[in-house]
Amino acid sequence: MKKFLLVLTALVLSLAFVACGETTTEATTAAPTTEEPAMQVLNWNIGADPQTIDPTLNGASDGGDVINQTFEGLVREVGGVVVAGIAESWTTSADGLTVTFTLRDSKWSDGSDLTASDFVYSWLRGMDQATASEYAWIWEYTNIVGSIDAVYWSDECNNTTEVCNVYDEDDELVGDDQADGLGDDNGLNYADTLAAVGISAPDDNTLVVELVNPTPYFVSLMAFYHFMPVKQSAVEAVGGEEGLWAKDPDLVVCNGPFKLVEYVSGDGLKLVKNDEYWNADEVYIDEIYGEFIELATTAYVAYNAGELDVLPSVPNAMVSALIAEDPNFYVFPLLGTYYYNFNLDPSSPDYDPIFDNVNLRKALAYSIDREAITEALSAGQVPATGFVPTGFLDDEGNDFAVESGNYGIATDTSNYADAVTLFATAASDMSMTVAELQTALEGKVILYNTSEGHKLVAEMVQESWRVNLGINVTLANEEWAVFQETRENGEFDIARGGWLTDFMDPAGLLAIFTSENAYNDPGYDNAAFDTLMTDAQATTDIATHFDKLYAAQDLLMADMPIIPVYYYADTYLIRETVQDWGRSVLGSLDFTHATIVTE
Repeated sequence: MKKFLLVLTALVLSLAFVACGETTTEATTAAPTTEEPAMQVLNWNIGADPQTIDPTLNGASDGGDVINQTFEGLVREVGGVVVAGIAESWTTSADGLTVTFTLRDSKWSDGSDLTASDFVYSWLRGMDQATASEYAWIWEYTNIVGSIDAVYWSDECNNTTEVCNVYDEDDELVGDDQADGLGDDNGLNYADTLAAVGISAPDDNTLVVELVNPTPYFVSLMAFYHFMPVKQSAVEAVGGEEGLWAKDPDLVVCNGPFKLVEYVSGDGLKLVKNDEYWNADEVYIDEIYGEFIELATTAYVAYNAGELDVLPSVPNAMVSALIAEDPNFYVFPLLGTYYYNFNLDPSSPDYDPIFDNVNLRKALAYSIDREAITEALSAGQVPATGFVPTGFLDDEGNDFAVESGNYGIATDTSNYADAVTLFATAASDMSMTVAELQTALEGKVILYNTSEGHKLVAEMVQESWRVNLGINVTLANEEWAVFQETRENGEFDIARGGWLTDFMDPAGLLAIFTSENAYNDPGYDNAAFDTLMTDAQATTDIATHFDKLYAAQDLLMADMPIIPVYYYADTYLIRETVQDWGRSVLGSLDFTHATIVTE
């Protein structure tokens, strides 16, 4: 794609030079010409080919990085600072329950007006069960009036007779269907439920949001891609179903600093400056070529050959040297956790009840040398002893992770002996000898998506389990898009996981393990945990909020449905000619005001 464009550009320029030469020779009195400024072109390795770049449907960081260039929400967050986006200002009522955004005059990339009604449509689409967005759960944490009713609306009972549906062990309906078209909790049909959500657009430039509880992080949360507007006519265009419109240059309409003009699955994409963007005068890059190169070694070779300007990762073997020697290599702490999921979902195809034993899960979790792993990666990662990383402050200003403690997890090998004891206890629990349990685990698979870093971690975990517990698991990897589907379908024994918070509250991480969350990959199902998370969000008392969250993490770590490995760090290798690029504290790149400085 890129090579063809460069050849074509060279051909056009050569013809232009010939024409100019002939004109100069024949017309000596011609007026002097003004030299056009050089095109600013950025070559960026995105990494994996995103599953989607529809803001409402996306749930991965690679897609989020692209969306952050092509769309814009009410606000942007750069370096931890919230700045005006499509909203030029906002006010919060004295009781904290009404937030009113005043929108600037702005346009979609097709030149049509963007209005507050576009936000209403987009947000209701995100909540609507028909959309089936994996991120619909996040609306619960906005505290918007009626959003929970919309996301979790169900019709399993007759509201008059109060008789509800009954299902057998195969989830088949027993007897008559008791659904009456009305929500079991709110008594409204689904259309009225959506209409009752607390968002409105009294005019084109005003968006009013009604909240159940005061929510201090609400405005900053609006920088997240799920809350960015989408244009209804583009979303509903023929051929654009299930988010495909966002990858189709003929259908996509966006409102960010750049717009999509090419997309080749498995290869790359091309973005160009969006001249309709409200702040286009301060967008300096003309074209962005985004490549889908998953192997860090391949991308690194391309970078050194001058073919790429921005890398989101580098080969592990190069990290230490780059940190020491290259000022263009950046390491940032990141509010997220790298972990492994146990498959605990009885309805999934690869479920094995052997992992239901909590002593076995803890034995495996304790038999990992996290310090050795982070030292091998050498890119700023921190050994994880809980699920919530450092960086979140509670109501008293204490770091949530520090206050939570380490849950018995040593970062080195010092509790390997405890792991051996737990393994023996697990064998006894299941009426097995240790040797029989080792045999039962023989050939279980650690699944990860293709990456040199993921492979290294999996190999180190595999070896630790072999040495300390005498079990031999195997490794398997899949390309990112395939891996996401495999993991979602429960077709795994143990699978890599990773989660970055979307807002500055521990709930942004813990919430994914509620039983109905689309990102609950282990299939963790604990009613007490669900209740704690619901209560944490429902309370108006900030101290109670954090008490519930502390209790929720305590319960999660006691059950150990996942194995925390390390807390993330962000690394980038960015050529020094790329200046004024931005990054959100949650890890999204921002090229809105970036420039390419030629030497």
